Amino acid sequence: MKYEFILEHPEHPVAKWARKLKVSESGYYAWQAGKPGRTMREQKEKDLIRGIFEEADGSYGAGKIAGIIRVRGGHIGRDKVSRHMKDMGLSSIHNRRRYRSLTNSKKSRGKGYPNIFREEMFPIVPRMGLSSDITYLKSDEGFTYLCIIKDIVSGEVLGRYTSDRMTKELVINAFLSMTARYRLEPGCVFHSDRGSQYTSKAFRELVAMHSMRQSFSRVGVPGDNSWSESFFAIMKKEKFHWRHYKTRDHVKAVVFEYIEVLYNRKRAQKRFGYISPSQYYERLQINELSQVA
Repeated sequence: MKYEFILEHPEHPVAKWARKLKVSESGYYAWQAGKPGRTMREQKEKDLIRGIFEEADGSYGAGKIAGIIRVRGGHIGRDKVSRHMKDMGLSSIHNRRRYRSLTNSKKSRGKGYPNIFREEMFPIVPRMGLSSDITYLKSDEGFTYLCIIKDIVSGEVLGRYTSDRMTKELVINAFLSMTARYRLEPGCVFHSDRGSQYTSKAFRELVAMHSMRQSFSRVGVPGDNSWSESFFAIMKKEKFHWRHYKTRDHVKAVVFEYIEVLYNRKRAQKRFGYISPSQYYERLQINELSQVA
């Protein structure tokens, strides 16, 4: 008996991959021809992303980096930035979380501590609403306490002071550092928690002397002062968590550089259109002058 064998020709690799990619063979050849260009373009994108990531000391995530690239004239989506960051092993330090409360408000639970931002209409303009809080920063020599005063609208840190002790003088000196540099409008609202530093007679008289009104968070509701709480969370993640400082002087130097050099003047914020607080304040001033004119 005579047998006839029918030999199946193996599928050509090009036809195989064209079928898998759901393109024609000519389309597959065109895709392959463009591969070196895509590789080069992706490498440029990765270099740009890494540059922005390192410029911010590892504090920016994919969304913010994509926004900054767009502001600078580039075109890239958040998902692509996220993929590139994953390929490069880059992850924002904001993926880690810590929190601890400091001030004691046991003696300030009665009346006489209004929350003006909840109870009244507030003008949404710079230098009319301030937020203040205290945090601690660790070194081998012990804790350094930091008090900041932040403009609610522009996001700028207007006043700051560091001390080895958490007393009313810490808050008073932060307030004086602000009034020495900035002009605040009469009726400006100064908001804080009900810690003894803020409710002391000396500090309340100082605030009144500058024609400001004091506002206080509700007891046990740190979210009422989220402006300062969020600043501390950002600063600690970017400069203090998982880092080691030997001396208090080193801590104070890091605070100065972070606030005066980076945060106020350079750190891009999404809610401002990926510009810094100082740049946003300048933009608001320009808009106000143009409206007057």
